[in-house]
This record gives sequence, C-alpha cells and structure tokens, in this order.
Amino acid sequence: MADVAQRAGVSHQTVSRVINGMPGVRPETRDRVLKAAEELRYRRNLAARLLASSRSRTVGVVTWGTEQFGPANVLLALEAAARESEYRLATVNVESMSREAFRAAVTDLQERIVEAMVVIVPHETILREAHSLDLDIPTVVVEGDMSRTPLTAGFDNFEGGRLATRHLLDLGHETVIHLSGPNGWAEAHARRDGWRAELESQKRRIPPLRWGGDWSAASGYRTGLSLARERDVTAIFVGNDQMALGLLRALRETGRRVPEDVSVVGFDDLPEAGYFLPPLTTMRQDFPALGQRVMEVLSRVLDGEDEPTVDLVPTTLVVRSSTAPPAAR
Repeated sequence: MADVAQRAGVSHQTVSRVINGMPGVRPETRDRVLKAAEELRYRRNLAARLLASSRSRTVGVVTWGTEQFGPANVLLALEAAARESEYRLATVNVESMSREAFRAAVTDLQERIVEAMVVIVPHETILREAHSLDLDIPTVVVEGDMSRTPLTAGFDNFEGGRLATRHLLDLGHETVIHLSGPNGWAEAHARRDGWRAELESQKRRIPPLRWGGDWSAASGYRTGLSLARERDVTAIFVGNDQMALGLLRALRETGRRVPEDVSVVGFDDLPEAGYFLPPLTTMRQDFPALGQRVMEVLSRVLDGEDEPTVDLVPTTLVVRSSTAPPAAR
C-alpha cells in the first residue's frame, strides 16, 4: 500500500480510502490511485485486515439439500449479499434431519470462529434445535418462521399459497386440490395453510389432504397417476415446481389434458418452468431480495441491535398456459 501511495503521490490513508470504496476522494485522485494499484498488481490482504480488526467477518451457514432449487438459491443469494457487505460464508451441509447432525454442523462452524450463524434448514426438528441453541453469537433462521419473529427471514409462503389458490378460484374452478410438500417442512406447512385459508375465506369446499410428495418430480408423478382417476378434479395447486413437473407427465400419460381438463399451479418458478409442457403457472420467489434481508438482520444484530426483525419477502404469481377456466359440463 505504501508503494501505491508513493507512485500515486498521495498518502497511505488516501490509498486505504480508495481501495475500501470509501467516499471523500476526488475522482481524479481515485483514478490515479487505482491506476497505480493496477500497475503494481496490488491486492488487498484480507487476512491481514481481519487480524488488524480482530474480527473474522465470517458468517457460518448450516444448510441442507443444495441440490434442491430453494435451499441452493437461498445460499447463492446469501453469498452474493454477504460479498457486497464484505463478509465471507463458511458452509456446512447437514445430510440428515437429526439433532446429532445439526449439532455437529454447529460445532464445526464454531471451530472456524464465525461471527454469526445462519440456519437454512426449514425442518421442524432442526428448527427446534436452532431455537434452543445457547451460543455467544447471533443465529438467524431462514425460511423457518412466518411470523416476523426476531432474527428470522423468509418468503411469505402463506400468502403465496393463498394467491395460487385464489388464481384458480378466480378462473371459475369450484375448489382446488392441494398436492402438499412433506410433513415437517415449514414451507410445506405455510403453503398448505395458505391454500386452506383462501378456500375458507371464499366459503369453498376444502378437499381432504390426501395427496402429498417429498418435493421430487418422482413423487409428483406417482401422485398424478392417482389423481388422474379423480375425474371431478379440475384444479390442482402443487407445493413446488418439481412435483408439478411429475404431475404434468402423469396427467398427460393418462389422457387428462392441461389446462383443458385440469389446471395446475406450482411454486418456485424454476428456470425451466416456462418450458414445461404446457408452460407452468407458478409462484415466483425473489431470492436476491431474501439474501439482502438476511444480511440486513445480521448487520443490525452485529451492530448491537437486540432483536432485529424484517418483513417477509412477498411471492409473485406468474401466469402461463397451465391454467384456464374449467371446461363447460
């Protein structure tokens, strides 16, 4: 840094302000410093900076199912938001929903000297353990609480379930079948509760919850083969797009046309959702916005705020050609 300052003809403090993106430096001076840094191939030494500040600027993340669309995109969004805030992530992926697996992950992260912890495992077993932790660092739960509890962030899955169901009812369907995600998962419960609440608010018949899957396309396909035999079913809200993909194939194979005979709405808006056959109407989640909300909570609690809260991130209905008014009978 001293060499950069000498070549640019400025002070060491000015170089520091430019390199760290701080205001108060004239544009021509900033350009001169950046040119000198490039010529000398200067790069910030993050390790030295962390030692000088006595802070790790590292956030530990416990996650699960990085091959699944939701957890993987939450993690990517958090990583991008952390990078903007000059934090790093240390990630541990739990392989089971057991207390022992979660505790082992937490211990691993504690040994890495993290300043805070983020839990992206919205399963009731892990959530109970996360809320019972007695750590000397703040812990933020993502996608595990839908009530704006302090130190939580997530999508408004409840309202998303309502919007998906309302869309089908507004098209003229008498009621809506729900293909739910697995028991124990916070998102599955919230989307299911939103479905039921919308049917209740419109005084519609609430079908029994006979249909469910494990988030996979295979489980949606198996359920679809059974649902196809229910000839009075005209509208289905599916807990995620992967299960909807399997459902669409099963309906097609059994001669049920979408949307002429059955309308289908998913949840997630996979990048491939617009290329399903037919293109899938679904609920879109804004993952970058969620990453920013998580970092906002972390920044506020690390700055000394006791119990910061943030609003849930809303979901958006994306209408494609898998939904239509019911056929006349």
